[in-house]
Amino acid sequence: MSTATVFEFPVQPAGNGAPDRDSLDAFASVPELPRPHQRWTVRRKAAVIEAVRGGWIPIEEACRLYNISVDEFLNWERDIDRNGVPGLRSTRYQIYRDTDVRRG
Repeated sequence: MSTATVFEFPVQPAGNGAPDRDSLDAFASVPELPRPHQRWTVRRKAAVIEAVRGGWIPIEEACRLYNISVDEFLNWERDIDRNGVPGLRSTRYQIYRDTDVRRG
């Protein structure tokens, strides 16, 4: 006769239905990073920012791998914080720069 093993898993708290961030970190998947020398798009820039902020890759390693300066990366972070993913666009940067001037 075989015996069964019972695994106990933590139950998510009732509320807004969102799982606790700490419980997700252990199981979070690595963001899909772009290949080096690929053309930059807003989604690729956002993926690199997410990987650095999530602790998957150090900022120095990301800058070396993608041949960007730390200042450029910090500008990407600033732009995504201010305007979201569309703020990373380089072709319509004038729209966001004008908005920043009016704010200041």
